[in-house]
Amino acid sequence: MEKLSCVIVEDEKPAARRLARLLVDNSLDCKTQLHDVKSAVSWFQHNPAPDLIFLDIQLSDGLSFEIFEEVAISCPIIFTTAYDEYALRAFKLNSIDYLLKPIDKEELSFAIRKFRQQKLSNKIDLNKLQDFLNNQVNSRAYKERFSVVVGRNLKSITTDEIALFYSSNKASYVLHAEGRSYVVDYSLDQLEAYLNPKEFFRISRKFIVKHSAIKQIISYSNSRLKVELFTAFDELLIVSRERVKDFKVWLG
Repeated sequence: MEKLSCVIVEDEKPAARRLARLLVDNSLDCKTQLHDVKSAVSWFQHNPAPDLIFLDIQLSDGLSFEIFEEVAISCPIIFTTAYDEYALRAFKLNSIDYLLKPIDKEELSFAIRKFRQQKLSNKIDLNKLQDFLNNQVNSRAYKERFSVVVGRNLKSITTDEIALFYSSNKASYVLHAEGRSYVVDYSLDQLEAYLNPKEFFRISRKFIVKHSAIKQIISYSNSRLKVELFTAFDELLIVSRERVKDFKVWLG
């Protein structure tokens, strides 16, 4: 079987490494793993296009279609995305393949066999791609309420009432704007996907803060930042150093 080249563009490094391992079993040679729009643009500007690209839609510094605004790429793409099946069906009309994350081995093998059979060479319609991605991002449904247990009862808390999500002692909690904390049945990793990124930002492994709940931001040691909320909270809320730059962008 002919060994074809590919490039992975994926901002979640563990997911990129897992995909690279799976591609070895499908006789694909992964030339590189790129993790954001900026590095992808630079790589494609200075290297020949691979036979195939595996591309996540939402990257850490923007949407992946921005790559094609900077460089002309005509090789086929398989999207690796968390978007729902309705979105996937829409793109399949344009003969682009998709894999829902976490990627299933059999679905990956099927997509690669289809790619080998078709030997796609048609250039991506950037206008259609950009319009669709913008619509998906603008219409994406984020969770607006969470159920928590209060005694023997269930209580519904809307995101308007939330100041903070945090982890402690292997559990996740939501801090109500009035100051009380409740256990939630989601990890912070799951919550990141469920929350509107315009309203919430994960400042560290332990904390996800809400924009409107921030009272002030203070310089802290080692180029970090300390966040103070309008709601009283006992723990220090420190923006980890590697997230400071993105946090500042998020603040606007």
